[in-house]
Amino acid sequence: MIKRLTDILLSISLLIFISPILFIFSFLIWLDDKSNPIYVAKRIGKDGKEFNFYKLRSMIINADASGVDSTSVSDIRITSIGKLIRKFKIDELPQLWHVVIGKMSLVGPRPNVWNDVKIYTEEEKKLLSVKPGITDFSSIIFSDEGEILSKFEDPDLKYNQLIRPWKSRLGLFYIKKRSFILDTLLISVTLIAIFKKEIANNCIVKILEYYNADVDLIRICKRDKELEPYPPPGSKEIVKER
Repeated sequence: MIKRLTDILLSISLLIFISPILFIFSFLIWLDDKSNPIYVAKRIGKDGKEFNFYKLRSMIINADASGVDSTSVSDIRITSIGKLIRKFKIDELPQLWHVVIGKMSLVGPRPNVWNDVKIYTEEEKKLLSVKPGITDFSSIIFSDEGEILSKFEDPDLKYNQLIRPWKSRLGLFYIKKRSFILDTLLISVTLIAIFKKEIANNCIVKILEYYNADVDLIRICKRDKELEPYPPPGSKEIVKER
């Protein structure tokens, strides 16, 4: 009850506060190609239910036609204004509306596309037991996901080999430890991450240590070494295809 009340009050307040920013960037996106500035996609939410997911559009029209779900910073589908709004996470702001209507929460595991959810392990399916969130541990630790994937020809496969194993583990850890205090900490660190990623990562490491997270999870979240392929939770096999 407290989480839901906090979600509603904070989301409505933020939507009112950022409405001028949403208007300005919506106009700039429309001005670029005279097309709808809102991108509507399908995502999988609580209990595996699909919902319409809104973002400010950072890509060209019909970018989905490529069939690629994971996006690198070098993706040619990203527009010039899209690069800016992605850098400062402005494209994510419309998701506050999902929080208001109860499809999402401010904090929770990020929602995925069906192509990723359908290959979840039984352990990963527990991620669908809660509402997806705008931010969580992985949103901060892997806020440079686009840069990580830019090195590879198949970003979808590399996402499932390098990022998904830890993103899912972080989501499961959040579900196990979730509380009002943890939500407050993650929201605060998310704001720091927009401007100082290294400081934000260090904060996450400290939080994980405080909550007695697995040593491997803490090690990965330090982000001081290159990511290597690793099995998703609940499996001993590295994903071979996507």
